[in-house]
Amino acid sequence: MRPVSESEALAGERSADEVAFGEPLVRVEGLTKYFTQESGFLASLFGTTQVKAVDDVSFEIAKGETLGLVGESGCGKSTLARTILQLVEPTDGRVYFKGEDLAALSGERLRRQRQDMQMIFQDPQSSLDPRVKVGPIVEEPMRAHGLYEGEREQRTRELLSKVGLDPQHYNRYPHQFSGGQRQRINLARALSVNPDFIVCDEPVSALDVSIQAQVLNTMRDLQEEFGLTYLFIAHDLSVIRHISDRVAVMYLGQLVELADKTELFENPQHPYTRALLESIPVPDPRSGGQRGVLEGDVPSPVDPPSGCRFRTRCPRLIAPREYDMRESAWDNVRGFVRAVDRRTFEPTDEASVRERFFGDAFPAGEAGEIVRTSIDEILEGEWESADERLTAEFAEKSICARERPAYEVDREYDDGRHFSACHLHREDVTGERE
Repeated sequence: MRPVSESEALAGERSADEVAFGEPLVRVEGLTKYFTQESGFLASLFGTTQVKAVDDVSFEIAKGETLGLVGESGCGKSTLARTILQLVEPTDGRVYFKGEDLAALSGERLRRQRQDMQMIFQDPQSSLDPRVKVGPIVEEPMRAHGLYEGEREQRTRELLSKVGLDPQHYNRYPHQFSGGQRQRINLARALSVNPDFIVCDEPVSALDVSIQAQVLNTMRDLQEEFGLTYLFIAHDLSVIRHISDRVAVMYLGQLVELADKTELFENPQHPYTRALLESIPVPDPRSGGQRGVLEGDVPSPVDPPSGCRFRTRCPRLIAPREYDMRESAWDNVRGFVRAVDRRTFEPTDEASVRERFFGDAFPAGEAGEIVRTSIDEILEGEWESADERLTAEFAEKSICARERPAYEVDREYDDGRHFSACHLHREDVTGERE
């Protein structure tokens, strides 16, 4: 597969999906957001630090489609959403809405554009003022933008009906509604100014599962009726699969995969996406209840890994070219390197370490010598020295650590575009794994 720049892969030629939905309504190019920390725990350890919440993200959302954005908690999804809407000022990059660069707008021009861009927040309780009745809550955006003067109450009652609530509830307070009903109020408020684009930041994650499908179906019906475009953020893959047209997968501030929904769920091309899909519980007693589990923790966004950010947890890290290792031997070396980094075992002698990590295949040649030296250091209690040696010789010499990956891969289900940030799609990758 040919390597491409991320912006080329994600925001280049129109895909089949985008043609079906129309021209891009939103185009994000190299969007970056760093937060500077001058106090707190991290600052006390490292001084002034930069948290790389969103780092060089590019994609497009076609008019009328729903782009699902999925990833673990803390990967930067919500920050990305707020930066797109200019609620948070980007560190770098551009966001184009209807072809206009939002970063170049300010004051009244930006306020007018925001009329067409609305947001639904995660917690329906905290996003509604408990002291204000439902009617004025829904009317608030109309008042802010000077719309529907003299018609606001009528429009509010119509919108309440559209989202599945009783128009007679106009004079009720938020605490008199259930969680699902409160989120419908938020949806009515977002629709009140007749927007084109709505960012949905985990809008159903706080709701009971039995209510989620009802709210999602309402959102899809309203999308068809009002011609809405959604950026739908969630960590629940079943929710993403239910409502999305295309899916973007985010890890540690960067997009690692982007494809049509069916393509991504049936033909995932990034190890992180595969791990997420394997972690979904299977309602089959014959499955034995076994699920895929990723090793290790997500690295700190203050000092993310070089190259591929997923490489420190990736089960398919590519072996360095410098060493002649069979794949089985490299798999054992990789497991040993991570175990040493995390101090997950108590060594007694060389034989026990070999049996635990290299029972079926010990690396030959120079790679074997490096492993033997590291084992000797561990037995002498010099863990840091062994860790530095193994990391420098194996982990940091992998192509995964040296270059940031961006590839356009072949699709299985149609002729559209499929972006995957993984060096496994290099044409010469077999030369690094055999």
